[in-house]
Amino acid sequence: MSHQTSGSEGRWERETLEKLVFETLREQRSQRRWRMFLRLLWLAVLAALIWLVYRSGQLTPAPSTPHTAVVEMRGVIASDSEANAEQVIGSLRAAFEDSGSRGVVLLIDSPGGSPVQAGIINDEIHRLKALHGKPIYAVVGDTCASAAYYVASAADAIYVNKASIVGSIGVLMDGFGFTGLMDKLGIERRLMTAGENKAFLDPFSPQDAEQRAYIQGMLDEIHRQFIEVVRKGRGDRLKEDDGIFSGLIWSGQQAVGLGLADGLGTLDSVAREVIQQEDIVDYTQRENFGMRLVRRLGAGIGEGMANAAVGAGLQLR
Repeated sequence: MSHQTSGSEGRWERETLEKLVFETLREQRSQRRWRMFLRLLWLAVLAALIWLVYRSGQLTPAPSTPHTAVVEMRGVIASDSEANAEQVIGSLRAAFEDSGSRGVVLLIDSPGGSPVQAGIINDEIHRLKALHGKPIYAVVGDTCASAAYYVASAADAIYVNKASIVGSIGVLMDGFGFTGLMDKLGIERRLMTAGENKAFLDPFSPQDAEQRAYIQGMLDEIHRQFIEVVRKGRGDRLKEDDGIFSGLIWSGQQAVGLGLADGLGTLDSVAREVIQQEDIVDYTQRENFGMRLVRRLGAGIGEGMANAAVGAGLQLR
């Protein structure tokens, strides 16, 4: 009797253990299937968003009635901001290409940014003006400084508010040096390079006089390019003095007196009195949810490489 009871208990234990094992396996398989389903769903959503973004850039608008076209350029001009060359140029092309637009207003409120991005936009404005034979006017809000003025100088005329901030025609490269602090703390910098100038922007190494002179020469060259662009755009309207290209800023009223701007005006007044088309159509390309998601995903992919790089930023501001 005792032997039979022991055997029954052993079978019950084995059966219970088998049930637990099989149940665990089924749960693991279910979890794997669910994770795979979620991954496929995210891929499908991402593919759909990319397709929608692509399609939004391919749609051709119907012919429109006469109007004033407006494109906004706000914030820092940089490749990773909304005021980047690709986005601004895409908006400008759409504005110039529309058969109904009688003139384009570039609405600017920016402290400056990348000289490369600004240069690309400036060149494209000159190309679009020649290609389509339409005027473009810059209308300044609070600020049109440095790289933003680099862009504005390509316009046929610049209109400002009397209290706008205009100018800052200069170039800067900023950073920090920590060598004195390291000496006080007894920290030793161990840096190995191949190439005698490879680490000349390293903030933890002493600044070399020859390397500093080299950088200053590069900044002076970019400054000369900036000055040439402004002179080309403003022509005889520019009243040059010792401070005009020194990096100083002026009020809108002062900018008009110096020839950096042509008059006081707003989007509405330029549309009404200069272009003589009071109907205004906004061509500014703004990021929708899909575009923001794609940008963030791209930023996430490159984050590891970005964190590994240390350098100085060259800006017109």
